[in-house]
Amino acid sequence: MRPDRSFLLRHPAHWLAFGFGAGLMPKAPGTWGTLVAFPMFFMARPWGDLAVLGLGAFVFILGIWAAQVAGKSLGVADHGGIVIDEIAAFLIVLAFTPHHVAWWLAAFCLFRAFDIFKPWPIRLADRHIKGGFGVMFDDLLAAGYSVAALWLARTALS
Repeated sequence: MRPDRSFLLRHPAHWLAFGFGAGLMPKAPGTWGTLVAFPMFFMARPWGDLAVLGLGAFVFILGIWAAQVAGKSLGVADHGGIVIDEIAAFLIVLAFTPHHVAWWLAAFCLFRAFDIFKPWPIRLADRHIKGGFGVMFDDLLAAGYSVAALWLARTALS
């Protein structure tokens, strides 16, 4: 089944899992999904980094359910259009990113690289942890790598 706008409207989980429609993009839906985190970040940012982190955690937990439901409906557990995992994980990355455009761009590039290339143990988790939690978890690991790389860069530049 190829998801479309009507698929998104059939169940709230589909709409959430597909990042409010970003997952329907024909090219690089994960990248478009990651971009969805930016407006959410800017809305939560006035309340501080802890609020951004809390929003990321909330989206992560909601994403387990949404990814599970959408994957089951599609018959593909980790369909490429399911991008709520990128949204949640990148919100977490942004909570630890210095507040400057250059750092946000670096965070975006690092997260996409770790999510796409899946270094160990991300690839292992992606292959062996299934269901909604599995969809979400490998991106959480990519977020961890991204935060670590940002911390190293910031330390080196200080």
